[in-house]
Amino acid sequence: MAERTTEIANRDATMPAPRIAPIDPPYSQEVQTEFDKLMRGAAPLLLFRTVARNPRVLQRRIAANLLDRGSISLRSRELMILRTCARCGAEYEWGVHIATFGAKAQWAPAQVHSTVYGSAEDTCWGIEDRLVIRLADQLHGTNRVDDGLWKEMSTHFAPDQLVELIMLAGLYPAVSYMVNATGVQHEAFAPRFPSVA
Repeated sequence: MAERTTEIANRDATMPAPRIAPIDPPYSQEVQTEFDKLMRGAAPLLLFRTVARNPRVLQRRIAANLLDRGSISLRSRELMILRTCARCGAEYEWGVHIATFGAKAQWAPAQVHSTVYGSAEDTCWGIEDRLVIRLADQLHGTNRVDDGLWKEMSTHFAPDQLVELIMLAGLYPAVSYMVNATGVQHEAFAPRFPSVA
C-alpha cells in the first residue's frame, strides 16, 4: 500500500500525449451504433473512442458491460470498481466512476480517499463495504479468495451476487490496462485521485 501511495503522490500532473489517439467524428455507422448503445446520446468517452480503433473489440467490450441493474447494489458495484481501478493505478477510470456514479453511491469524502489510499479497516466503512474492499484487495493480490474471506462474504452476499462481484473485479483490470497502456487522457468532468494527505 505504501508503494502505491508514493507512486501516486509522485505522479506528474501533466500527461503525455496518448499512445493511441482516440477516433474523431464523424464515426462509421458501425461505431456510432455501439456508442449510441453505450452512451445513450451523450458524447462518447475518450476510453471508448480509443477502443473504437478496433470496432470488434469495442462491440465485445460493450457486450461485457456490467453497469446495468444487477444482483448487487450500485454502491457495492461501484466500490468494487473504484477499489480495483485504484489498485491498478487507473486514475482515468476511477475518476469517471466517481463523477458518473459517486452521488448515487453517496460516497463521503473519507470514503473516496480510502478507495485509493485506505484499507477495509478504515472507520468510514460499514461491514458490507469492508467485505467488498477485502475481496477486491485479495483478488488483486492473489487471484484467489481464501476460505475465511469466502465464508464471511457468503454470510452477506448470495451466490449470484458473489459471481457478479468477482466478475467486476476481473473486468476492471482489463479496463485499467487499456487506459494506462494507451495513455487515455483524463475527462474534463472527472476528478483525479485525491491528494495523499
